Amino acid sequence: MKSESSSGRSKQGAMPPCAACKLLRRRCASDCVFSPHFPSDQPQKFAIVHKVFGASNVSKMLQELPEHQRSDAVSSMVYEANARLRDPVYGCVGAISTLQQQVNILRNQLALAEAEVVHLRMNDQFNPSTSPTDAVTSTSSKQGYFPLDMMDQTDLADSL
Repeated sequence: MKSESSSGRSKQGAMPPCAACKLLRRRCASDCVFSPHFPSDQPQKFAIVHKVFGASNVSKMLQELPEHQRSDAVSSMVYEANARLRDPVYGCVGAISTLQQQVNILRNQLALAEAEVVHLRMNDQFNPSTSPTDAVTSTSSKQGYFPLDMMDQTDLADSL
């Protein structure tokens, strides 16, 4: 009984163990490399990183870095670990690849829109008889020249 009451007092006065030490079931030392980055109220954060990288590897990585870079490294490890759980083969590289593909598609769409603007401006130069409001209403009533994926199939068949 005496040991229970004394252990209860030490738990009340001491800080709770970090999420890493709690998961690893060890005593959290005052100089624990994990405690600043894996607080006890975020156990899933360390659990995911531990599952992908392992506690020993995470500890080694954090100890090799200067203290001012550790929080960025932990954020990167958490992001990569989450990406690895979603996509075990490619991880965050798969997400980056998908985003690069989207950027390329958007660049192509932008180039087509810019070409359409140039084409419309050229038409306006060669057909000065139409007023600017007529040109706006005539271009807004029909689909553009280039974005075929936005055209209705019936409009495409009619234009042929």
